[in-house]
Amino acid sequence: MGEKAIINIKTFCRRAPRARSGDRLHALIHMESMTLYGLALGPFAEFGFMRRALVACLVLALSCGPIGTILVIRRMSLMGDALSHSVLPGAALGFIMAGLSLPAMSLGGLAAGLVAALSSGVVTRLTPLREDASFAAFYLISLAFGVLLVSTHGSNVDLLHLLFGSILTVDDAALFLMGGIATSSLLLLAVIYRPLVVDCFDPGFLRAVGGRGGLVHTFFLALVVLNLVAGFQALGTLMAVGLMMLPAAAARFWVRELWSLSAASSALALASGFLGLLVSYHLDLPSGPAIVLVAGLAYLASVALGPRDSLRVLYVQRTHLEA
Repeated sequence: MGEKAIINIKTFCRRAPRARSGDRLHALIHMESMTLYGLALGPFAEFGFMRRALVACLVLALSCGPIGTILVIRRMSLMGDALSHSVLPGAALGFIMAGLSLPAMSLGGLAAGLVAALSSGVVTRLTPLREDASFAAFYLISLAFGVLLVSTHGSNVDLLHLLFGSILTVDDAALFLMGGIATSSLLLLAVIYRPLVVDCFDPGFLRAVGGRGGLVHTFFLALVVLNLVAGFQALGTLMAVGLMMLPAAAARFWVRELWSLSAASSALALASGFLGLLVSYHLDLPSGPAIVLVAGLAYLASVALGPRDSLRVLYVQRTHLEA
């Protein structure tokens, strides 16, 4: 009986079908897809805070892309940075009076940013001082005052939260606020779009046809402040302007028309948010700086390799053609 059992086992093994190469390839592809799923989509499918952070990046990208593009065209990129710091003292006052209250900090930040923007405009119109110098002065005053308020009435943790944000702690209330700000910004931008674009390229013509360039400029600055208030909820006052300016500057090396610049800027901002969240999740890094650094890498890659006016186009291809 023992010998027969051994013979039957050998016969079964000889008759058992071998694994086909196609089956092995299918299994390998399945394992690879599961690995890619775990790296790219798994964190968002598994954790709600990652999904909310990604939605926050999407909302910010939709509104910050067009506004950042206009800032780049108007050569006001550093003014956007100045306004982002001007939000800090109002947010700090809201924090001191109501703690980590979203409405109080948002209203305080909006009020402080608008005061800084309007004060800079008044000083520019009434004195020979240029607008960039005026913005720089108010930005430094606001930053110092905000840091002083938080340092004397809070802790280092509170200061870091206001300066750098925490996109992974964004809740539903913050998402609704950011969505409302993005919707309002896009609607108002659509209303002032034509005179704003004319003012960017030919302000003299706008004045000649009776357009109110100063009023349009004021509305645009209010939009910048409003979106920086939305951004600081997730990225802090220091990081919010990064998602607004870096994708807009990078888009300049890929497309030409204004509408395509805005679309490319929003797409790059969303991609930076998505990849930055993945980097922060897998490498255990702070999410806000990771998102801005990814946007910075996209900008550097665009400067080097973009199809329009990049280093590759201006020097590598030109040298090759001349040779």
